[in-house]
Amino acid sequence: MPDVTDNILPRLSTPKLEGLDLGEGSIHPAYDGLSILNVPASLCKWLGASLPPHPPVDLPELDGMAEEVQQLVVVLIDSVGHDRFRQWIDGMAPVLDPKSEHCFLAALTSVVPSTTSSALTSLWTGRSPAEHGILGYEILLKEYGLVANMITHAPMAFEGPGGSLYQAGFRPENVLPVPTLGKYFGGTDIEAHAFLHYSIGRSGLSRMHYTGVETHMFSGLADLWIGVRDLAQDRLDHPRLIWVYYGSVDGVSHRHGPNSERARAEFTHFIQALLQNFIGGLSTAARRQTLLLMLADHGQIPTPNDPRYDLHKHPALVGSLHLLPTGENRLAYLYTRPGRVKEVIEYFERTWPQSFSLIPSEKALTAGLFGPGHPAKEARDRLGDLIAVSKGDAYLWWASKENPLLGRHGGLSPEEMLVPLMAVRLG
Repeated sequence: MPDVTDNILPRLSTPKLEGLDLGEGSIHPAYDGLSILNVPASLCKWLGASLPPHPPVDLPELDGMAEEVQQLVVVLIDSVGHDRFRQWIDGMAPVLDPKSEHCFLAALTSVVPSTTSSALTSLWTGRSPAEHGILGYEILLKEYGLVANMITHAPMAFEGPGGSLYQAGFRPENVLPVPTLGKYFGGTDIEAHAFLHYSIGRSGLSRMHYTGVETHMFSGLADLWIGVRDLAQDRLDHPRLIWVYYGSVDGVSHRHGPNSERARAEFTHFIQALLQNFIGGLSTAARRQTLLLMLADHGQIPTPNDPRYDLHKHPALVGSLHLLPTGENRLAYLYTRPGRVKEVIEYFERTWPQSFSLIPSEKALTAGLFGPGHPAKEARDRLGDLIAVSKGDAYLWWASKENPLLGRHGGLSPEEMLVPLMAVRLG
């Protein structure tokens, strides 16, 4: 099987959403078959479950590789864009060589916004961000009267332990307006397992996604991959999905930059452990019945610290807003005071020329930027009045603390939006 990336990239680089100025070179989400939104339908199809409403991945080669497979091992490496994955995986092992007949590599787009809370929710529901309503890292929960962090499930500026939203009646298992994949598997004989680090195994986001899925918590890479190997070698009486989530590359890339030596070393360490403790110890019988898929939820772009983007230095702009921006540093939702929309647009054009595109939120939602399907009833409240789409390495910083990030995501650059999908037949 080939590396088909070069054939697919022209399709992914062609603008798909009419009437939206997303900036030159921006990647529009390919929700019609070449997005991570389409992966859940493919998984359900291969496992024999009913399908979510959006189409499977439009790559016939993948369907061929999944034939006669009873077990899917799906590995999500958070925040590794396609180009970095392609470069970093090169030469690591023959089994992961996309030029070999048993391996396949393609590029997909992330969803918008290209961020973990939105992307993972799409991967575990088969629904677009518009439909499931998790539209960013920090979003206005009007029904609870606050802006919340959708990773920690705490108020936006809260520095304490996560989960404090539960005191307001927020229940992760019930907050989504759409079913999760665990419900698609319910009533079938499909086994579904998820391997998560101990630090997030019982988090609110995990409780939101993995209802009906057996979770396994790991402490380190050896613990992870030996656990996956042992489960994969258990007798297969029914189709089995094994999901692995690994988030350390994302954290290192935020702190040190996605092109840093540390980020690449973290990725390399992870893949070497996979090769040694999983693939290297897997029996011949288990190899024959297993398809390994590796993908990412989004990428990252380097964002050198630039005080110009610190909103504490722009009180006139903040004064034109009802509240500080929400969403993502690179895809911010602005809630303007009455009659101030033109003033806000002019401020951006005057202060940061060529650094942002400002789009009416309703126009972006209607045009399909956040995906197909009927939007969740909360979606419009969560998008504000204007969306500030970053260009180049621009961003907005509004937190009342030091800005520590040298890598960011959430925007529409190729580095953030293009992600890998590698499939490997192990035997």
